[in-house]
Amino acid sequence: MSGCSKRCKLGFVKFAQTVFKLITGTLSKDIAWWYYQYQRDKIEDELEMTMVCHRPEGLEQLEAQTNFTKRELQVLYRGFKNECPSGVVNEETFKQIYAQFFPHGDASMYAHYLFHAFDITQTGSVKFEDFVTALSILLRGTVHEKLRWTFNLYDINKDGYINKEEMMDIVKAIYDMMGKYTYPVLKEDTPRQHVDVFFQKMDKNKDGIVTLDEFLESCQEDDNIMRSLQLFQNVM
Repeated sequence: MSGCSKRCKLGFVKFAQTVFKLITGTLSKDIAWWYYQYQRDKIEDELEMTMVCHRPEGLEQLEAQTNFTKRELQVLYRGFKNECPSGVVNEETFKQIYAQFFPHGDASMYAHYLFHAFDITQTGSVKFEDFVTALSILLRGTVHEKLRWTFNLYDINKDGYINKEEMMDIVKAIYDMMGKYTYPVLKEDTPRQHVDVFFQKMDKNKDGIVTLDEFLESCQEDDNIMRSLQLFQNVM
């Protein structure tokens, strides 16, 4: 598999790692390995950048809309097309990608939630433009942009709020995906504990829901969350 192809796959997986860190406040035992993979693939991609001839349609527009250069977009596009020759990713492909990277867990539900966060237009498919826009936010966006994207992921029913049921669904999906390789080792009530801690911290007015403003304020007050958002700031 080429470096750019691996970069696209790892780009999807990086979302899972960041959200896991945001919820638990601790790095998973695998995250350092992912960082190593990104750094190693960066060298391969630098070589590939000199060889890429294909220029996706609308490249200048994508460059203006994201924080990637033309050459980086070309490399990402090649990897995207290698994994998804049709030029779009459907939900089943999302599930297959996450199943490969998390073979000891069940990634299907998390892939479902993440897919719908990527699929902004709700068309049932994710185009290259959707992928690089989200990846640009996660890797090189501002703190507010990253947190807004994460809030949208948690807000499953898209009503502008996060309730405990939504948060529990996301937490369970993440722990199911991580399987036995979660750190620290899971107890049966761990997901519920994390949801309770989340709401104690985020639900400022104690009305049972977390608004975007509450989410932004609480996250920016948390040094662990801020560090997690900066961890992959310069991986490309």
